[in-house]
Amino acid sequence: IDTDIMQTSQKMSNSKRLSVERIYQKKTQLEHILLRPDSYIGSVEPVTQQMWVYDVDVGLNCRDVTFVPGLYKIFDEILVNAADNKQRDKSMSCIKVNIDVENNTISVWNNGKGIPVVEHKVEKVYVPALIFGQLLTSSNYDDEQKKVTGGRNGYGAKLCNIFSTKFTVETACKESRKTFKQTWYDNMGRAGDTNIKAFDGEEFTCITFKPDLKFSYRGKLERIMFCNTAI
Repeated sequence: IDTDIMQTSQKMSNSKRLSVERIYQKKTQLEHILLRPDSYIGSVEPVTQQMWVYDVDVGLNCRDVTFVPGLYKIFDEILVNAADNKQRDKSMSCIKVNIDVENNTISVWNNGKGIPVVEHKVEKVYVPALIFGQLLTSSNYDDEQKKVTGGRNGYGAKLCNIFSTKFTVETACKESRKTFKQTWYDNMGRAGDTNIKAFDGEEFTCITFKPDLKFSYRGKLERIMFCNTAI
């Protein structure tokens, strides 16, 4: 009987230790973002609300739309980045957005000034990889820099990378005379090789990503999620 009591007591003790370990956990920043997406990109559950939508047949109109705010947010982060580039380069004249529903791919391209294709002397990584592939990096920490659209908390476009299964950055910079291309996979968990080439042409930046469909309405990509059926 004493042996049974000791074994039961030991099991209860082990259970208590396990409970404490389960209750008090430490996560990496990346793990925390994926575990608590609502803190960073908003709800990942579908909502229905009235929004202004551009339809091909009727143009701009206000109607009920069912969408996932978090998915809308990561798309908006990339679009805002492209719009912000206009503040740095007044000659920028074009932003192209393509939503490929069948292949679950979104791309945002602009013909503004490219991202410098140089190695950051402090961080020892190329600038495009730094600002799109590492958390808490930003060009917007300088409060004196003119800026009208995007945020400055160091998350921004990285959130799109984190909530995508594939995320590719391409840019061409006249000043550096180089092009840069790199792809991240598995919610920014794995980075592909950096591809850098000599360049002599027109500058551009293009972000192409595959949203993680775990966070999308009905498990598929739909143009209406972005309030535009014509993109």
